[in-house]
Amino acid sequence: MSPAAPSPAAPTASVLFVCVHNAGRSQMAAGFLIHLAGDRIEVRSAGSLPAEQVNPAAVEAMKEVGVDISAEQPKVLTTEAVKASDYVITMGCGDACPIFPGKHYRDWALDDPAGQGVEAVRPIRDEIRTRIEALIAEIDAKQEV
Repeated sequence: MSPAAPSPAAPTASVLFVCVHNAGRSQMAAGFLIHLAGDRIEVRSAGSLPAEQVNPAAVEAMKEVGVDISAEQPKVLTTEAVKASDYVITMGCGDACPIFPGKHYRDWALDDPAGQGVEAVRPIRDEIRTRIEALIAEIDAKQEV
């Protein structure tokens, strides 16, 4: 008889990624964080002016590295999502993001992949992955203190 699986631990932190359309940068960041951290970190993404669908070039670029974001849908940014998150990572949404005390805010200056082909999206994707790996290390270091 095999031992029972341990019950899943609660996420150690929650992260909200915000860009204007919630169709490219924030979707790629959320996809990488879920892929690399699993359920250790709660992940949300939203946009100040959400698009109709996720950018097909972003979907293709992520598929190339084994991360499927094809089922995702752009979501509107809400005050509740910001309040429920420990980290709020903005990517060009300007002043649309509400600020609350006690949250960790980061603004990632990344090129907007909107309207660009997959060749132009790849370097943006790779930069996002590097930043996600650093964010995971930062969150993990805070948990060890």
